[in-house]
Amino acid sequence: MKSIIKYITCITIAASATVLLYAQTADQIYKAAGSPANPKVQVSWNHYNDHAGIGELLKRIVKAYPGLAKLESIGKSYQGRDLWCIAITDYSKGSPDKKPGMYIDGNIHANEVQGAEFAMYTAWYLTESFNDTKFIQELLADKIFYIVPTINPDGRDDFFKNPNNMHSPRSGRIPVDNDRDGLVDEDGYDDLDGDGNITQMRRKNPNGRYKIDPSNPNSMVEVGVDEKGSYDLLGFEGIDNDGDGLINEDGDQFEYDPNRDWGWNWQPNYVQGGAYKYPFSLPENRAIEEFVMKHPNIAAAQTYHNAGGMILRGPGAKEDADTYNDADVEVYNAIGKKGEELIPGYKYLVVYKDLYSVFGGELDWFYGGRGVYTYSNELWTPYLMFNKDASRDPNENDNFEFDRYLLFKDAFVEWHEYNHPQYGKIEIGGFKKNFTRAHPGFLLESDAHRNMAFTIYHAYHTPKLEIDTIMEKDLGDGLKEVTVIIGNKRLMPTHSSQDLKYKIERPDYITLTGARVIAGMTVDNENPIATVEQKNNPSTVEAENIPGLGAITVRWIIQASAKYTISVDSHKGGAVSKSK
Repeated sequence: MKSIIKYITCITIAASATVLLYAQTADQIYKAAGSPANPKVQVSWNHYNDHAGIGELLKRIVKAYPGLAKLESIGKSYQGRDLWCIAITDYSKGSPDKKPGMYIDGNIHANEVQGAEFAMYTAWYLTESFNDTKFIQELLADKIFYIVPTINPDGRDDFFKNPNNMHSPRSGRIPVDNDRDGLVDEDGYDDLDGDGNITQMRRKNPNGRYKIDPSNPNSMVEVGVDEKGSYDLLGFEGIDNDGDGLINEDGDQFEYDPNRDWGWNWQPNYVQGGAYKYPFSLPENRAIEEFVMKHPNIAAAQTYHNAGGMILRGPGAKEDADTYNDADVEVYNAIGKKGEELIPGYKYLVVYKDLYSVFGGELDWFYGGRGVYTYSNELWTPYLMFNKDASRDPNENDNFEFDRYLLFKDAFVEWHEYNHPQYGKIEIGGFKKNFTRAHPGFLLESDAHRNMAFTIYHAYHTPKLEIDTIMEKDLGDGLKEVTVIIGNKRLMPTHSSQDLKYKIERPDYITLTGARVIAGMTVDNENPIATVEQKNNPSTVEAENIPGLGAITVRWIIQASAKYTISVDSHKGGAVSKSK
C-alpha cells in the first residue's frame, strides 16, 4: 500500500513539475495587435458555457478588475437562475450613473447561444485591454457598459444538457399546452438513438419525394415533378407519445417566443404567434424592463440573436414605420453602415422590410418605449465558412463541405438504421445541434471581436458633452451677462426624436451656481439676440435637446461675481462642469 501511495505521489509531483516547466512567463509572450497579451483571466473563447460557467467567468473578471467591473443579479428566471449583469466602467472617474450607458444582452432565444459568449467577450476584452490601450481607458472614463450575457438561462441550459436540435428550444421553460388537449409537454422530441442530438428521420419509399444527393450521400434533395423519389423525410426524431397519431406536436421547443413579450406594439398570440399572456408577462423580460427603467442613462442598446449575418434595426412591423423619425434613422444608418464594414458578411437591414413582421419585440421596446438607439445582430453567416458571399440560407452542400474540410465531419451524425415503433425501419442522421446556427469553435472569437467592435463604435457615439465656451459681458450696475456654449462631440443627440415626441426623459439641466441669477434663457444659435427666457428657476435652464455633433447656447444675467460654476446634467449625455 505504501509503495502505491509513494508511486502516486511521484506522479503528482512530476505532473506539477511539468506544468511549472511549461508555464509561460510574461517575457515569453509578444503581444498581437488588438489582443490582451497576458490576461489575468485566462479563458478560451472556442467553446460555449452553461449558466454556471457564465456566472463563474463573470465573477473571475470582477475579482481580477474590481476597479472596472461590478456584478449583480438583476432578477431570477422562471426556474430560479440568476440574471447576471456585469457593469464595466472606470469607477475611479466620475459617477457611473452619470455616464452614458451601453446595454448589451444575448440569448433571449434558448437555442441562440453564442450571444452570451459575444457579450462576455466584450466584458473580458474591455477589462483586459484597459491597462495598455488608451482608447479603452478614455472610453471607460466616459461610458458604462451594462452586459447581461443571457436573458434566457433556463432555456440555455436545456439546450446544452438535454437532447435538442439546432432550432430547439426557442422559448424558456414555462410549460405550455401547445395542442390544447389539457396536457403539458406530453409529446416532444425523443432522442431515439441516445446521442444527445435530435437529428432527422428518413424512410425508404419507392414513391417518396426525396432522394439521396448523387454528389453527397449524406444529403437529401427533393425530386422533380416528373421524377419518382426513394425516400420520405419524416422530420426530427420523435415518436407518438400520447397516441393521437401525431409526432412532436406538444413539447417545449416552441411554446412561446420571449421576443414577442415586450411592451411596444404588443399583439396577442392569434395575431403574433408566440406571444405569451401580456407584455412583460415573462419574469426574465420583466427583470430587464425594471433594470432599464432604473437606469435612464442607457442611451444605446444591443441584443444578440442568431443566425444569418444581419445588423437589424426596427421597426418590427410596417404599422410602426412612422415611429422611426427621419432624424433618428440618419443616426441608425450611420452606425449600421459602419457595422457592415466592421463585420464582413453582415448586412444592415430593417426588420419588417427585409426579414418579417415582429410585434412586441425587444428592439422596438427599447426604441419606441425608451427612445434608445438599438440594434439586434443575427450572429453567424455562411460567409464565414469560406470567406465568400453567400445567401442567409446557403446551399446545404456548403455546410457539408465546411464540415468535411474544416470540421473533419465532427458536426454530422451519419445516417444509421433504427426500428421505429410507428414508422418501422427508418434511418436517423443529420447535423448536430451545435452546427448551422451556432459558430464552430475556431470562428467564435474572431466574430465575437468584430461584433464587440461594432458595439464599442455604437457606445462611442453616445453623447459626449463639453462646455466649449464661456463668454462674459459687463452690463453695468453690478450685472453681468454670461453666455455658454455646450457642445456634443458625438453622433447621438441627448434625446432621440422618439424621446422628444413622448417626453420619455426629462430635459437636460444646465445650471449656474456661485452667483445670484437674475434671469436665464436659451439662445438661438443662428441669431444670438433671439432668446427664450425661462421665468421659473432661472439658475437651471432646461434644454430640450443637445444635438449630435452640434451645440446649444444658454445665457444668464447675474449679479457680478468673481467665481461661478456651470454644470450640465443630462440623463443620456452625462454630467460635466466648468468653473470660471
